[in-house]
Amino acid sequence: MRVLVQRSNKAFCKVENKITGEISSGLVLFVGFTDGDDLEKIKYLAKKVINLRIFPDEEGIMNKSILDYGGSILSISQFTLYADCKKGNRPSYTKALNNKFASELYKEFNKELRNYVNVEEGIFGADMEISLTNVGPTTIMLEK
Repeated sequence: MRVLVQRSNKAFCKVENKITGEISSGLVLFVGFTDGDDLEKIKYLAKKVINLRIFPDEEGIMNKSILDYGGSILSISQFTLYADCKKGNRPSYTKALNNKFASELYKEFNKELRNYVNVEEGIFGADMEISLTNVGPTTIMLEK
């Protein structure tokens, strides 16, 4: 399981010109799954995300989590996090989990995050347009 985390002060997801999820401040997560991912990994990475200290404290040092700082999460499924470009120029996505299983894990991941913060979503498997303002910029890859 991979989660690309970006700190953002504005983000939204559009599908067919309709906003499906929007946040004003918080984290944008791009989430991908592979074989062997399970509830244990989901809980581990959800806890890692919500406790990740990448928000500024009173002295401007990245020392606060989203729980301390406040804000929401925009969660986007993204199988391309498992792109393999070792051979040739066309990425292979064979390491990405198939849609049926990945969709269920994505739902469980967002459900776990909702135990702590508000979570907005894209639409799994849809052709999405993501717009975000990355603050910092702060971008961190988490993997379990």
